[in-house]
Amino acid sequence: MATKIRLQRGGRKSYAFYRIVIADVRAPRDGKFTEKIGTFNPNTNPATVDLNFDRALFWVENGAQPTDTVRNILKSEGVYLMKHLRGGVKKGAFDEAEAQKRFDAWKASKEQQATAVAEASAKAKKEAAAKNLEAEKKVNEAIAKKVADKKAAEAAAEAPAAEEAAPAEA
Repeated sequence: MATKIRLQRGGRKSYAFYRIVIADVRAPRDGKFTEKIGTFNPNTNPATVDLNFDRALFWVENGAQPTDTVRNILKSEGVYLMKHLRGGVKKGAFDEAEAQKRFDAWKASKEQQATAVAEASAKAKKEAAAKNLEAEKKVNEAIAKKVADKKAAEAAAEAPAAEEAAPAEA
């Protein structure tokens, strides 16, 4: 039986939510499947992936062919890297501990990159907010200056009228 690792659509209209499943190639997209190994939610930013790593690795090593999107998901989760490292262990290039050490180093660097991107995004957002606040302060100062000038002009116009009215009464 030829198997595929593919996405099975769920969710409501215009709000897709996918299950990552192992299915026979002849089964319809949302039909019968052998095993569910995870979920994929493209609606969040970044997209959320919940994957059973061990089962995904098992199926990839046993020849299940992923679709293009699932292949990208599996690569980003490290399934293909672990398959590659296990191949090196089988060939005797290095031992299982070295393979796990390399995988952990890759995972740590990937997490570090993700946190760096998140920090940069937060910093940019904070700087943009500060810049907008400064621009708003300048606009408010300009408005306040116009109002003060207008009040001063009105006061100056009223002062001569008050002086003219005062001598007439005396």
